Amino acid sequence: MTSITSIADVTPLWRPSPERKAQAVITAFESWLQCEQGLEFDGYEQLWRWSVDEPEAFWRAILGFFDLPMATPPLRMLEGDMPKASWFEGARLNFVDQALRHTGLTVPAIVYESEAGGTGEVSWETLRRQVGALASALQGLGVQPGDRVAGYLPNIPQAVVAFLAAASLGAVWSLCAPDMGPVSVGDRFSQITPKVLVATDGYRFAGKPFDRRAPLGEILDRLPSITGVVWVPHLDPLAGPPAQAARRTVVSWTDAIAVDAPLRCEALPPDHPLWILYSSGTTGLPKPIVHGHGGVLANGMVNMVLHNDLKPGVRVLWAVNTSWMVWNAHVMGLLGGATLVLYDGSVTGAGPEPDWAHLWKLAGRHRVNVFGVGAAIHHAFLKADIVPRELADLSALQTVCSTGSPLSPEAYRWLYAAVKEDLWLNIVSGGTDITGGFLVGLPTLPVRMGEMQCRVLGTHVEAWSDDGRPLMDEVGELVCVRPIPSMPLYFWGDADGSRYRESYFDSFRDTAGRPVWRQGDWLQLISRPEAVGGIIYGRSDATINRQGVRMGTAEFYRVVEALEEVVDSLVVDLEYLGRPSYLGLFVQLRPGLVLDEALRRRMRQGLRSSLSARHVPDEILQVDAIPKTITGKKLELPVKKLMLGHALEKVVKRDALAQPESIDWFVSFAEEHLRRVQVVPGIGS
Repeated sequence: MTSITSIADVTPLWRPSPERKAQAVITAFESWLQCEQGLEFDGYEQLWRWSVDEPEAFWRAILGFFDLPMATPPLRMLEGDMPKASWFEGARLNFVDQALRHTGLTVPAIVYESEAGGTGEVSWETLRRQVGALASALQGLGVQPGDRVAGYLPNIPQAVVAFLAAASLGAVWSLCAPDMGPVSVGDRFSQITPKVLVATDGYRFAGKPFDRRAPLGEILDRLPSITGVVWVPHLDPLAGPPAQAARRTVVSWTDAIAVDAPLRCEALPPDHPLWILYSSGTTGLPKPIVHGHGGVLANGMVNMVLHNDLKPGVRVLWAVNTSWMVWNAHVMGLLGGATLVLYDGSVTGAGPEPDWAHLWKLAGRHRVNVFGVGAAIHHAFLKADIVPRELADLSALQTVCSTGSPLSPEAYRWLYAAVKEDLWLNIVSGGTDITGGFLVGLPTLPVRMGEMQCRVLGTHVEAWSDDGRPLMDEVGELVCVRPIPSMPLYFWGDADGSRYRESYFDSFRDTAGRPVWRQGDWLQLISRPEAVGGIIYGRSDATINRQGVRMGTAEFYRVVEALEEVVDSLVVDLEYLGRPSYLGLFVQLRPGLVLDEALRRRMRQGLRSSLSARHVPDEILQVDAIPKTITGKKLELPVKKLMLGHALEKVVKRDALAQPESIDWFVSFAEEHLRRVQVVPGIGS
């Protein structure tokens, strides 16, 4: 990617006070290192360098500082290298032991607000009791270690309880939001053959009820492996499950959590699967990414607790969809004793008119200390021209977070002008792939406009040129040079590991010939006096990423190309810094047919019902032919690069195309599109 001058301003927008520095978890960690191990560092960058150069010492220090509960401690931290690195050899542990060790706290574990379910609190003691009861109910349904338990649930306490209950048994958790259609859910869950499904009847969004029992019935039809259903009536307390559930054993949520069963967590190897998340390539089904108890626990303590400065009782609100990895990251806040504030509903409220101050008012009502949403929502706040500090009591608010896509400099300015001057703006860039961040914030470092503050401790992130040279102050591919604990164990069903290797390790090797992780993001690292910061410029591959939910293009094609009028199609997702993202769908119709508004409506409705509303294209256009290679591969990434301003000769060789003339329309369209969005050619996202 073309190198550019940093958009970040050298002058900090915010500097932490001496009091905030002194009270930070990272400060306590550095003091512990000095007292316990005689280690002292001259600033964050030196600490980071030690953490990546000495992984054995660093990760042993993390386990010691946080005093993580383990039935058996590890013999060593790391063995081997990517992609087969193993962590914490010999240990026996369970993620849930740490997540629920804070039972003695008098503050709530969960505070919730839902358009369908009202508001309330769940104490730590109640959370532990419900997890133990549901775990017993799951055992009654035949769940054993290694079995999959799936959820079809919104962002409500029952989803948290179900995950923890499954994990305590050594079952493997996987979750989809109920706004996802049966095709998307079926494509995911059919690969992992769950034994039990924890499912709801529906949800309420923007004041409207959405009964999801019919799609749920279709999902059950697609999943013959399911023998038990835990039924969670949420939209209607009297609703019963769809008819397809009658062929399974059904347990009501009320009955499941009424059992008096003490929680007993299975002591598991660190590489025992904890959950399965889904990412996507450009062909085939979504990739089921498997993460382990040990990796998520250790990296979660660094990512979510240490870097996010989470302490017992800190109230954290991430307004997220349960299909997004950030839901998992939010739940990881329990590891540090934080209070989860769950919100289930529209970001603009349930009223007849959109209220873009709704989430800020909610944060004020619940005395939220840490507030996070996707960057697209922050940009919507900005466009709505609201001033949250005038509309809500934000006296408890200390931190605002953003992730999912780049946050524009204008949004940085708006947050400090319209929300709060004394505010730590914590911008995170990571991935579903690692259930965490590569670049994050830290409350002891200054915030500069348009820039993330630092690289995660223990995570050796660099920006590389196409030929594998590390870059500084230039844009390159985001790579991770050494293993981190929360890299995937494997992809479910990928017996020989080939799909896993192809996804991350086929592009780069280090000077010793070892594979290097490629994330698929454009990254510019920037050297600052306090630490190396960074800017993400969007995806460098063809993955669809809508509001943080990643999806492969193959899922679009299955829906669109099921229409008899459609011969072929191509979809492109573009993220622009500081501008709305763009999802374009290009269709080739049967000879003689013309794309009219009625057909567009059918395509949009099909995508909305089978995938989700967020995956409805911004534009649907007819083309004469979809450009493909001689071997039949659609030119998704080359077309994406054209629309980001790259020259044709830089992205594809015409003689490699089955129909060389098919690319010409896209060249012309890309030029017009660039004029419309006013993006600098060669940079774009």
